[in-house]
Amino acid sequence: MKYNDAKQHKDEAVKKADENVLQNFHIIITPSNTEESAKYIEDFIKDPDSFNDKSCQKYCSDDEYEVVSFRKEEDDKK
Repeated sequence: MKYNDAKQHKDEAVKKADENVLQNFHIIITPSNTEESAKYIEDFIKDPDSFNDKSCQKYCSDDEYEVVSFRKEEDDKK
């Protein structure tokens, strides 16, 4: 999906998520391309606070995105 669609999808997912999900999982927009997504997530995990929704755009070569969630590391749960 295009970035604007992914942004809307992410915003809806966050809005519907319960507090437990929000505290324990990252919900982010990533490139659809597996290699680009892996690189983005790898960099994101190093410093989540330095990323925003648009950060994924510089990792994406084809303007195709998806919304993913994954468990936060223990030290991310502040």
